[in-house]
Amino acid sequence: MKRDFFDKEMDRRTFLEKTTKLAGVTLGLSLLSPLTGIPAAKAASEAPSHKFGEMSFQFGLVADAQYADVDPKGTRYYRASLEKLAEAVDTFNKNDLAFAVHLGDFIDRDAASFSKILPVFNQVNVPKYHLLGNHDFAMEGEKVARLLGMPGLYYDFGYQGWRFIVLDTNDISTYAYPVGSEKYNEARNIYEVLKWSGVDNAQTWNGGVGSEQMVWLQNVLAKSVLAGEKVIVMGHMPLAPENMHNTWNDDALIKAFESAGNVVAYFNGHNHAGNYAEKNGIHYLNFKGMVETADTNAYSIVRVYPEGLVIKGYGREPDRVLMIGKKTNAKEDSIA
Repeated sequence: MKRDFFDKEMDRRTFLEKTTKLAGVTLGLSLLSPLTGIPAAKAASEAPSHKFGEMSFQFGLVADAQYADVDPKGTRYYRASLEKLAEAVDTFNKNDLAFAVHLGDFIDRDAASFSKILPVFNQVNVPKYHLLGNHDFAMEGEKVARLLGMPGLYYDFGYQGWRFIVLDTNDISTYAYPVGSEKYNEARNIYEVLKWSGVDNAQTWNGGVGSEQMVWLQNVLAKSVLAGEKVIVMGHMPLAPENMHNTWNDDALIKAFESAGNVVAYFNGHNHAGNYAEKNGIHYLNFKGMVETADTNAYSIVRVYPEGLVIKGYGREPDRVLMIGKKTNAKEDSIA
């Protein structure tokens, strides 16, 4: 729970506006009212059957392969991700996909790991999209983006009346920039404010979306509304429900999505356990981390219909039906 530590002269919003301006950037950080998420297990038990029309298209999705040539630590089996990703690629190539996405933390450490795992993912026979996670900064972010074929650290693309927006949730962070740099110092100041406030997501392995990227996001959303597009946003870190893994300015991003009115879902990784929430008709789905466990996989195919999204999960990832504009997160045992 977020602790209420403010005195009568200063409420949370006023405090954050003042302190983040002192840090050199206005984030609109999420220290206001907590979100109420629908626990995945409860929602899964509802399990209504979906009766959709013709599928528009489908795409593959992987979260947190987090490969490294090192021994397991706890529940993370880093080497096993090569074989797991190869299995996912094989499944993707047996289906008629439009594209495939990795949701960040492609590696765990050591830039040399890219040379082993990237060729595996590159075997996918459709366009491939990446975004960066906190573990991917084994070298400068722009260099990683070029290596992975990304057009930038954040970007968007369209497909059959849908707009896909890829965010950089490492934009403001303590790990993406050299210690002592201006951006590092800004992020450190914001982190100290969050830590002092006692919020759960005051963690150095989290980050935020900066003001320049926020303006870009709002512009892309505005154009997508004019074009009559539905939107799926993707980032490495979660926004909802309230969780210690969440992006530092989760509340500001949620408000931007809701203001646009055409965002259907936000997809992310980072929290390897997975999670789900629905807020005002938008689905917030945290996919499970592939790196977890010795011999069980986790990846998905997302099937897009005019009525909603059907998630066909593999391994530990459950099947789900996400209705457009409705509070639905159903587990479907029979999705083929």
